[in-house]
Amino acid sequence: MWRLAFLCVISALSVSWARPRLAPLSHEMVNFINKANTTWKAGHNFHDVDYSYVKRLCGTLLKGPRLPVMVQYADDFKLPTNFDAREQWPNCPTLKEIRDQGSCGSCWAFGAAEAISDRVCIHSNAKVSVEISAQDLLTCCDSCGKTSYSVPSNQKDIMKELYKNGPVEGAFTVYEDFLQYKSGVYQHVSGSALGGHAIKILGWGEENGVPYWLAANSWNTDWGDNGYFKILRGEDHCGIESEIVAGIPQ
Repeated sequence: MWRLAFLCVISALSVSWARPRLAPLSHEMVNFINKANTTWKAGHNFHDVDYSYVKRLCGTLLKGPRLPVMVQYADDFKLPTNFDAREQWPNCPTLKEIRDQGSCGSCWAFGAAEAISDRVCIHSNAKVSVEISAQDLLTCCDSCGKTSYSVPSNQKDIMKELYKNGPVEGAFTVYEDFLQYKSGVYQHVSGSALGGHAIKILGWGEENGVPYWLAANSWNTDWGDNGYFKILRGEDHCGIESEIVAGIPQ
């Protein structure tokens, strides 16, 4: 009988400790996240839209076919504690742009077009500044003028790639609470998975001792922190460090 009683107590505790099921995009979810006093703050980003709309925004397939892995950099590569590509290459205007993918699940094309636009400028010493079209990628571009590769899934190699060559494209699993990100270093608190989402990573740093990646989203400037967000770095949170790709303009 004591074993049965023990199991009943454990079951009751498990229920009491379980995260509540909160409606996405709701005031209740915002309040729950903010009361949790975690590393980020929630708010309302989407207005007068239904759940199906935001779910369509996550159109990236995760863990798909892999590109060749780039050769790692030397271990003596010096890296700063904080890095922001917008400050490193101030003469490249696309680094400061936030795009809007609309209601289409085309984030994979936007992340790639944004990163390579930045790199065209960076690798030309700001002599060439163009906005590579995400629409061209969506129409199955066969020759986009770059050599593409995967970046090893550890933070040091990702940081070295960013520091040397410019922004990269990353992808991760979006959970319902990410929709309501406003500031701070995002880490999953509440809600179910929506799907895979691709973004541009342009830097890193620490906020209140919490390491983060700095990323640009493609949901316009009225989402998040003027279109940008920070996400926990170094723990492959939501798979963010397992899906990094880049390319060098030719």
